[in-house]
Amino acid sequence: MQDALEALDTYKEKNPSKVVVRFKAVGNAPIMKRNLYQITAANKFQAVIQFLRRELGWKAEDPLFTYINLAFAPAPDDTVSNLFKAFAIEDRLIVNYSTTAAWG
Repeated sequence: MQDALEALDTYKEKNPSKVVVRFKAVGNAPIMKRNLYQITAANKFQAVIQFLRRELGWKAEDPLFTYINLAFAPAPDDTVSNLFKAFAIEDRLIVNYSTTAAWG
């Protein structure tokens, strides 16, 4: 019985190797049909940018600006884990994206 309870507790725990990222369009950027994704926490933010480009069907030369919580543009070498720990809201990392520079 104890083993079953421990297994249930383990199942309820969030996977620490993944974080929930919510993408929000800003300005004239297209809105994604699905905006919540689980992304590996150890990834650099550059991987999030590449993932977003792929989901939107954008080429590398298409302009894309990303921001955390409508406030600042993270460095591509920041880890998703560090950004999540510092700036998550309601257990989600909010990534705003735009086709033009909106905030600095």
